[in-house]
Amino acid sequence: MQKPESACRRQRRGLVDRVRSCYKVHGKPLYPYSIRNRTLNRKTGRLFIVATPIGNLSDLGMRAREVLASVDLVLAEDTRQTAKILRHYGIAVPTRSCHDHNERQVAAGIIRQLTLGQDIALVSDAGTPLVSDPGYILVRKVREAGIDVSPIPGPSALMAAVSSSGMPVHRFCFEGFLPSRAAQRRQVLSRLSGEHRTMIFFESGHRIAGSLKDMADCFGSEREAALCREMTKIHETFLAGGLGRIHSLVEEDGNQRRGEFVVLVGGCTEDDDCWYRACTLAGRLVPELPVKTASRVAAETFGVSRNRLYRYITRQPPGSAGKA
Repeated sequence: MQKPESACRRQRRGLVDRVRSCYKVHGKPLYPYSIRNRTLNRKTGRLFIVATPIGNLSDLGMRAREVLASVDLVLAEDTRQTAKILRHYGIAVPTRSCHDHNERQVAAGIIRQLTLGQDIALVSDAGTPLVSDPGYILVRKVREAGIDVSPIPGPSALMAAVSSSGMPVHRFCFEGFLPSRAAQRRQVLSRLSGEHRTMIFFESGHRIAGSLKDMADCFGSEREAALCREMTKIHETFLAGGLGRIHSLVEEDGNQRRGEFVVLVGGCTEDDDCWYRACTLAGRLVPELPVKTASRVAAETFGVSRNRLYRYITRQPPGSAGKA
């Protein structure tokens, strides 16, 4: 007499059948990693890094959906936010928090589950995990333990801005979020004054105006830039032009200070390079000379505006102006 099929085996068989029906090329089924590896009786599990929508839930790819539906556990930066995505696609799978404050503590337990053969997915609140989001410590420890880590590519605010901003992006550097305190923020921007590549920053609504003002002061109000706001959402907007113009538009319209932002700033040109060198020289002279004298000497040396250089130096913490 044949034994009745268990509920767990029946559920897994049903998932495999659904995957087979969804993944076919020329009549031959293709399987996501999680299903294929289980059928091969792999001894250890796999950690999947799954990109999730940055605003529009329809942007979650088919492969990401199947992986989320097949894993034993989903690690989420915020389980409440991830629950909205899972509910939208009818996915019922356990979730657990994994964020900046507990990542080190949960890593050992996650590795133990992976070594027992469980598959686990890591997601952030939006976009690709680890890009200005938690996950680095966990991924590093999992790899050190000799366990496979597989990316499931998808939505990314960084790449969405790169592809749609109209800025030169054949070479760029990603700086993430700037410091929240103005003095520290200006120090970071000052060190980037001589950067020739397009610079990309993430910023929040309550700091965007201050950050744009500091960028305009540091890089110059005419430096080419683009502001990408609420991408893939209903109120998606793009502003382009000089940093001074973009800052003015944001200051004048309160709606332009709401949401999540990606800021792209063009790299320095030859004129910008002279400005950077003048700032660097002035920063070295300030500890030895009065500020007015230091700014005059540096401005005359590199042919930049003395008044602008003076205003810039007086906004910096002592000894930090133009520091490379």
